[in-house]
Amino acid sequence: MLRKPLLLALLIAACSKGPEADLSSIGEARSLAAEWALVNEQAMRGQLNATYVDTMRKQLREQLQTTASSLTQPNSSYAREIGAVLAEPDDASPDSLRAHADRLKQVEDSLESA
Repeated sequence: MLRKPLLLALLIAACSKGPEADLSSIGEARSLAAEWALVNEQAMRGQLNATYVDTMRKQLREQLQTTASSLTQPNSSYAREIGAVLAEPDDASPDSLRAHADRLKQVEDSLESA
């Protein structure tokens, strides 16, 4: 009887790779931050209507929240960076959002090369 729980624990440990398990979530968060920057940039130029901008910002924020909640390492530097993106106001400067995306890209690159 003890063998089944032990086997299950070993399988779970083998599947958990730490930060590497969050690599796709980090990439998704980076992409969402960059997309949010683009929406805000185009909104500042008057190239998008207000309804579209509001809808996109809401969807991007919801997707970021979902991504953040799926992280296996919620106390990591990249989790804090995703939290910083979420803390930005809806009309955050595109440069600020791109800076977050760049930091997430650095984390993503370092995990891919590890």
